[in-house]
Amino acid sequence: MTELSPVLKQATPVTVDHGSGCYLYGTDGRRYLDFTAGIGVTSTGHCHPHVVAAAQAQVAELIHGQYTTVMHRPLLELTERLGAVLPEGLDTLFFANSGSEAVEAALRLARQATGRPNIVVFQGGFHGRTVAAATMTTSGTRFSAGFSPLMSGVHVAPFPTAFRYGWTEAEATDFALRELDYLFATVTSPAETAAFVVEPMLGEGGYIPGNTAFFRGLRERADRHGILLVFDEIQTGFGRTGKFFGHQHFDVRPDVITIAKGLASGFPLSGIAAPRALMAKAWPGSQGGTYGGNAVSCAAAIATLEVIESEGLVANAAARGAQLLTGLRDGATKAIGDVRGLGLLCGAEFTTATGEPDTATAGAVQRLAVEKGLLLLTCGAYMNVVRMIPPLIVTETQVDDALAIWSTVLAELAV
Repeated sequence: MTELSPVLKQATPVTVDHGSGCYLYGTDGRRYLDFTAGIGVTSTGHCHPHVVAAAQAQVAELIHGQYTTVMHRPLLELTERLGAVLPEGLDTLFFANSGSEAVEAALRLARQATGRPNIVVFQGGFHGRTVAAATMTTSGTRFSAGFSPLMSGVHVAPFPTAFRYGWTEAEATDFALRELDYLFATVTSPAETAAFVVEPMLGEGGYIPGNTAFFRGLRERADRHGILLVFDEIQTGFGRTGKFFGHQHFDVRPDVITIAKGLASGFPLSGIAAPRALMAKAWPGSQGGTYGGNAVSCAAAIATLEVIESEGLVANAAARGAQLLTGLRDGATKAIGDVRGLGLLCGAEFTTATGEPDTATAGAVQRLAVEKGLLLLTCGAYMNVVRMIPPLIVTETQVDDALAIWSTVLAELAV
């Protein structure tokens, strides 16, 4: 009798029968308010009718057209439509399937375009699980342990995680930029550094936003030394933060962005965007893949963009995110050391009385919330941050419902 790998552990005990909007319905007949959204994937909610109709129609016309063999209309249309939302100048796209593939494509492009071997990533970042992407990931050792040696040429600089350091944001930012300069002096010469790869807001690392001064510091150093600035927008893109892309909160220009997750409302699709002159420096044959730019995924992505625009979901993410963040802060107890977020990426960090990470309490809160019908996840190096990632369609009432369950959970656990 076959079974799933025993190391695949579910965050909840729920087996899903079907989903609709912000809700999942278990085979046990229970309804769950889903504030995980498939880890930020189901941006338009579960089974949005417009997305479902687009996918169903495409399945009847063409399921798979391998895009280095033949071209198909959904891919061409999606490429054109993304031009309306991508940052200025990022006018060329390469599509793949997963976030890890997109990160590796950005890595390969950066090295080939600059002729330089080294990459600088930032402490707490998550970039994927394949070997190169896992090497670039420092949000937790579980993503990179046990299959060394990892890829060479990756160097880690601090991210301005003010709460962890016990500093102000300005102090943490000054420290992070000084340490980056020290890294240049001691570990990787700027002349051998191809790219900075950074999340606008740490995802798996604990839902920690960056800030304008930090990202402007990266941009200035990138321009001074001919280094590419790559924003990993896989979790922060497509309206999730209350702007279309997370870096837009910080008034900084990327050279490359990686995209995935919310792009296609649950269908596998990822990619990178870069200026044509930069993308043309990729070596012939270095970009491709059997399933990248799948026709059904592209049709779903087109429909997703239409829903985001027609239903005003970026603005909704900003408004509902502010509501959620305010509610979490107002309801914070002594067990919660910090509450932070951007848009519909909100996290509550649990700490002990002495300020140490409190993994046990975070886990207990997450599990009891599930029992009461609210699906949540944890993150952070110590898994002591409970995160809320509802679909972008979430309503004011649904946020209030989630906060009511959250308050009940904290009260019952007396934390």
